[in-house]
Amino acid sequence: MRIVFLGDVNGRAGRHVLMTQLPRLIARRGIDFVAANVENAADGFGITPDLSEELLACGIDCMTSGNHIWDKTEILDYLPGQPRLLRPLNYPDRAPGAGLYLGETPAGVAVAVINLMGRVFMPPCDNPFPVVDQALRRLEAKARVILVDMHAEATSEKTVLTGLPVRLTTAKRDPRMCGIILEVDETSGHALAIERIQVRPDGDASGADDA
Repeated sequence: MRIVFLGDVNGRAGRHVLMTQLPRLIARRGIDFVAANVENAADGFGITPDLSEELLACGIDCMTSGNHIWDKTEILDYLPGQPRLLRPLNYPDRAPGAGLYLGETPAGVAVAVINLMGRVFMPPCDNPFPVVDQALRRLEAKARVILVDMHAEATSEKTVLTGLPVRLTTAKRDPRMCGIILEVDETSGHALAIERIQVRPDGDASGADDA
């Protein structure tokens, strides 16, 4: 089976390229399940209920997030009623919404998605490691195919890219739909192959053939 996971959908330009190109990618590559991080879909900060529904309608099966999930207050009432939009599982249990989604492909293969958040340079949250261990135990008899989105900041790459205290701004033009295609053994749940993809608004793709 083939799974697509897409990086942060950022702002109007990011939403546009995803909504125009994701349905084509699903059809062209025979994709069975799509997950995407959407925490920056609303002009780079958070997501709204309306934008959530728009993104789900273009073919996303499960949406993940991070600390910016709370940036739009209207999402607080929406989260409990939309299981396909996750907040990090290692927030306190009483936080709105859920951090784990259990769905299935059109062929009936169970797929679980776990959303976690790191603790370095991030708002306070619970230790993600015991949290994910407990979640994996809960899923043992329910799903072999399990995706984990770990939203974190503490990587040396991010620290040394420029060394300058420059605030990022939301791109207005020339966006890309970036992510990976996973070839997964649905029996074992193991990834057999991983392919990086980058798709332009005109459909031109690098790292993704037409197979």
